[in-house]
Amino acid sequence: MRPQDILMPVPAGLCCKPGGFHIDPVRPVERAVITHGHSDHARPGHGAVLATQETLDMMRLRYGDNFAGSTQAIGYGEEVRLGDVRIKFHPAGHVLGSAQIAVSCKETCIVASGDYKDAADPTCAPFEVVPCDVFITEATFGLPVFRHGHAADEVKKLLASVALFPERAHLVGAYSLGKAQRVIALLREAGYDAPVYLHGAMEKITHYYQSRGVALGELRPARGMKKSDLAGTITLAPPTATSDIWTRRFPDPVTAFASGWMRVRARARQRGVELPLVISDHADWDGLTATIEATGAGEVWVTHGQEDALVHWCKTKGLAARPLDLVGYGDEDEAETAPADEAEA
Repeated sequence: MRPQDILMPVPAGLCCKPGGFHIDPVRPVERAVITHGHSDHARPGHGAVLATQETLDMMRLRYGDNFAGSTQAIGYGEEVRLGDVRIKFHPAGHVLGSAQIAVSCKETCIVASGDYKDAADPTCAPFEVVPCDVFITEATFGLPVFRHGHAADEVKKLLASVALFPERAHLVGAYSLGKAQRVIALLREAGYDAPVYLHGAMEKITHYYQSRGVALGELRPARGMKKSDLAGTITLAPPTATSDIWTRRFPDPVTAFASGWMRVRARARQRGVELPLVISDHADWDGLTATIEATGAGEVWVTHGQEDALVHWCKTKGLAARPLDLVGYGDEDEAETAPADEAEA
């Protein structure tokens, strides 16, 4: 069977007609298979949702108990049959519960990777290479300029700044699902054992991570703290919060942002970021190309990001490659709002 007869891009997303489902659909469908809990991939309103337990829990936290008509949890390595295809979930290393979805029909295996990274992350299961015939890869950082380096070195920069400016607070912009928890875990690995403060929008998901056994040390809400008591502290907040009125509660804050985009200095300046931290939950150029080669896939479909450069690289390696031109995917939604009392304080 031809790969395009198994999976094909449609306006709702990636559709598997023989299986009767869509992967990470951008509009409500009858049956959705979800790779992970970020809002550009996990949307509410589907008839039935199949995902890891952690992803289902994230969706429930964000959208309420009735985010889908029905749900089914699947673990890594488990296989289920939907229609004429078999699907199996494998760790994607992106965030807690994130998965690659291997779709097999007859003798053909296609792996939809969702978002992924091959770098170490103490807060989620490590990325697993899945041999396949067709590999569907993201290309968020699909240009050779993007080489992230070691996240631990970026955390050392943060801690050096905290030591240098003990009279100032450090505000770290980070997405509330995955990035914030990874930064905290990296701080703990670096030996930082002081309390870490959280913006209100961070609390639910971060406490959920703790409930799943992810060790994050002592966490405290930033709300209600005296300004003077926040000198020398580190607070995690959604990226948008680090540039609004909320920051006035902190003494002379140093604004940081943890993102792969901080490799581009113009982006840091544009956002008014004083301390750019190149920490990404997506594979960099070397990670993307190494993963493609490791899968052994003869065909590569590229989606959401710098598609053209990665397609070109694949072709230079003798691989069949094409962009999928799917729309609606990108960075995790930044429009996370704080509870009313947090926003007004």
